[in-house]
Amino acid sequence: MGKRYGLHGYLKATEGNGEKLAQILEKAAYLMAKAPDCYLYMVSLDEAKPDTVWITEAWSSEKAHDNSLSLPGVRELISEAMPLLAEPPKGGQKLQIIGGHGL
Repeated sequence: MGKRYGLHGYLKATEGNGEKLAQILEKAAYLMAKAPDCYLYMVSLDEAKPDTVWITEAWSSEKAHDNSLSLPGVRELISEAMPLLAEPPKGGQKLQIIGGHGL
C-alpha cells in the first residue's frame, strides 16, 4: 500500500449547536463518499464536550483531500457551518497512514 493521508481534528460549535454542526458535517461525509480517493470521513460528537465535533479522514493523498473542497456542495456546507463555530478551525492533526482495517 502506498502512503495515504489522514487528518484528525475537531470543530467547536457555539453553545448548544454541536449536534447541528455534526449534522452539517454528516452531509459533507455523504458528499465525500462520492470522492474516489476518500476512504474515510467520520464525524463524531465528543461525549464529554457536546459542542465539540471530531472529524477523522483518510485519503489517497493530501492533494486528494485538498481537491475535495471543490466538490459540488462542499462550499455551501462550509458556509452553513461557519456561523455555528465558536472558534476558527485549527486545521487538524495531519497523519501519514501506514495501514489498518478498512483502508
